[in-house]
Amino acid sequence: MEFTSDVITLDVNQHIATMWLDRPEARNALGTAFWTDLPRACAAVAADPQIRVVVLAAKGPHFTVGLDLKEFSRHFVEPTTAPSSALANARRYESVRAMQACVSAIAALPVPVIAAVHGYCIGAGVDIITACDVRLCSSDAVFSVRETKVAIVADVGTLQRLPRIIGAGHVAEMALTGKDVTAERAVAIGLANSLYGPGSAEVFSAALEMAREIAANSPLAVRGTKAVLAANDGRTVDEGLDFVARWNTMYLASNDLREAMTAFVERRPPTFEGT
Repeated sequence: MEFTSDVITLDVNQHIATMWLDRPEARNALGTAFWTDLPRACAAVAADPQIRVVVLAAKGPHFTVGLDLKEFSRHFVEPTTAPSSALANARRYESVRAMQACVSAIAALPVPVIAAVHGYCIGAGVDIITACDVRLCSSDAVFSVRETKVAIVADVGTLQRLPRIIGAGHVAEMALTGKDVTAERAVAIGLANSLYGPGSAEVFSAALEMAREIAANSPLAVRGTKAVLAANDGRTVDEGLDFVARWNTMYLASNDLREAMTAFVERRPPTFEGT
């Protein structure tokens, strides 16, 4: 797998890819390079058939402080006397849609993504982790849908994905106040699955352990399960049942299933190849 970036690092070991936010000197503020390189990183992961799980983590003391406001402020601060421009508005719309597509590239990965969050996870950081399948956090993690505090409506996925993760009242409180949410409350409301010690080490170790557990299962079944869960959105229960019936009609008769049955009879752990 070939991928290089100044702000994202990819490590692959035994079917697990770790995607690092790697701009610690700027507290992983998300500048232009990030928005260019994230979809490239996701494409590299998706193209590697050996990768079965992704852990999304960050180097340095914080997961991310969100959008790099120093870099992007010039896009928002314009003279108040400047005339309205349909062309400028169209370009701004296209820019927002491109950023949305960057985050959606995480959700679109065919393999599960586990976010290991420590320190600040602010603004666009929440957009990113809500596109993941599982979220774990350290005890010093702080979450904030901060956009209203800087006069922006969150527009890169939080307002669409967060209501599918936590209750409507909690979503409204976070999004309307822009307040900080502690790690303890994040777990209590279901934003994060589990809470670990302060710093990055323990939560990252827990994410790797979960990734190993997932990677030991049939890759076909894991990918299928993620696809079926995603397909439930916008479908009735019966439509979802029909989707999974069609999925298993195509993929159930696999070498992995044969290996699972053989391993059960032979009383040994199965070894899945994803075929």
